[in-house]
Amino acid sequence: MPRKPIVGGNWKCNPDKTEKLDSLISNYDSEKIDTSKCDVYVCPSPLHVSYCMGKFKEGVMVTPQNCNIKGCGAFTGEMAVEQMKDMGITNVLIGHSERRGEFGLMAYDTNETLATKLKYILDSGLNCIFCIGEKLSIREQGIEAVMKECAAQLEDVKGMLDPARVVIAYEPVWSIGTGVTASPEQAQETHKAIREWIAKECSAETAAAIRIQYGGSANAKNAPDLSACPDVDGFLVGGASLKPEFKDIVAAISAAKKA
Repeated sequence: MPRKPIVGGNWKCNPDKTEKLDSLISNYDSEKIDTSKCDVYVCPSPLHVSYCMGKFKEGVMVTPQNCNIKGCGAFTGEMAVEQMKDMGITNVLIGHSERRGEFGLMAYDTNETLATKLKYILDSGLNCIFCIGEKLSIREQGIEAVMKECAAQLEDVKGMLDPARVVIAYEPVWSIGTGVTASPEQAQETHKAIREWIAKECSAETAAAIRIQYGGSANAKNAPDLSACPDVDGFLVGGASLKPEFKDIVAAISAAKKA
């Protein structure tokens, strides 16, 4: 069965004013985005999640950018899956490179904590977008080094890679927010290698069914070429998710995968 494409918009810590949210949300309305051909989710800033609930058209999933590992209780500054479920949220994103300590930020997550989070998310009945990726210094060593890093990030969660509930978002860290995008050849090579690793470590069935998003400076211009890659199943979009062109990214992957 063909893999249904999936595109997510990661708003990160944006916008600066609540009054700007309605304009951003309007970029995702039903006249612009067809969610019958592509799963679509949006990751608002934690402060804006509650405001965004119920504001999007049916089919656009509000998806928090993180969760804790313990649930509700004395965990100042954290968000629990139980709170998300009560709000009607079905998905959560974890493991983004900016949470793993890239771009000068503190390393909030490790491979070990992310494995604990994924188990907590799945045990609680939610689905997950699980981010992995490599730095430029690793990419410069070639695909074997890239896969060694990606495999290390997947090793502790390989037993939880249920294609119906987990989406992998591959992020070439060196291209996030830089405007430098991996070439379609680089993206395909890496996605294919990740899928082959999953086939070996999990099963051929899991590898064939699990969706792998590309998450490195995807935009309306490069989306068509990247969408043509057989192992690219969608995008985790950063800056372009704050612009009207987000609809064009969804349209590109939907058209490429319609067969």
